[in-house]
Amino acid sequence: MTAPHPAPHPVRPPGPADLLRGARRAAERAALGSGVTIGELHGLDAMREACDLLHRVWRPEPGNPMMTPELLLVFAHSGSYVVGVHRNGRMIGTCLGMLAAVGLHSHIAAVVDDVRGRSVGYAVKLHQRAWSLERGITTVTWTYDPLVSRNAYFNLAKLGAVPAEYLANFYGAMRDGVNAGADSDRLLVRWDLAGERAALACEGHPRTVDPAALRPPAAVALDLGPDGRPVARRLPGGARDGTVLVRVPPDIEALRQTDPKAAGEWRRALRDVLGGLMDDGRHTVTGFARDGRYLIERRQENRA
Repeated sequence: MTAPHPAPHPVRPPGPADLLRGARRAAERAALGSGVTIGELHGLDAMREACDLLHRVWRPEPGNPMMTPELLLVFAHSGSYVVGVHRNGRMIGTCLGMLAAVGLHSHIAAVVDDVRGRSVGYAVKLHQRAWSLERGITTVTWTYDPLVSRNAYFNLAKLGAVPAEYLANFYGAMRDGVNAGADSDRLLVRWDLAGERAALACEGHPRTVDPAALRPPAAVALDLGPDGRPVARRLPGGARDGTVLVRVPPDIEALRQTDPKAAGEWRRALRDVLGGLMDDGRHTVTGFARDGRYLIERRQENRA
């Protein structure tokens, strides 16, 4: 295999200078705060190291790798986002984003367990934002499991991304060590890199919501029962025109291990309630509360 060449120059011009400078500064602060350096990967050895890290974190079935070094090299060579996260000379994280029709689709990322909780993932996303804006890309998409409360808060509040589509069992039944054979429902989110919501979030001002402060009070479509199982509630007449709250369990990852049946009930309930509200085309998710509840509102164009 021939040695990789540098990634091609961006086809589109970079974003506005002030926006780009602000994105670079925010990314540098985030990396410094996490004690990491983030940079593009080149060469087959680096791709092997990144793939090894992906496999250690996601623990796929034997014979079904998350990614191969050769394919990762192709993505990097063709100009996609392939980065390594290093700390004290050691690769502790990696991320792949593929060039897509909307701009960039962030496909997979991994951070080793011993640096969890140090905002490394946040630093990677801010680096991804600056990298994208440098290439004239203003939209990044990715998917996440809508049952994972901490990921929902990270994506919707801390980054300011916006859910666009509920994807039922998108990848089929997952057999890796993280998802434990569960159905792979995903929420597709769009990150408007030049928008005010993302800009404020990347400056350390997350989009916080307080359901208790809503006036009039929001209707509850899905709640947590006393036994930890989901309780779907019938919305009264007219409630769908106001704000609706949809709760997820506190820790679905632990629940999958301790009570797979209950975890399956949550999956089906969220698919019916959140998926149903999003699929009707009249509602959109506008936020996620710290206590584990999605806020869903009627789209403005549907208010008459």
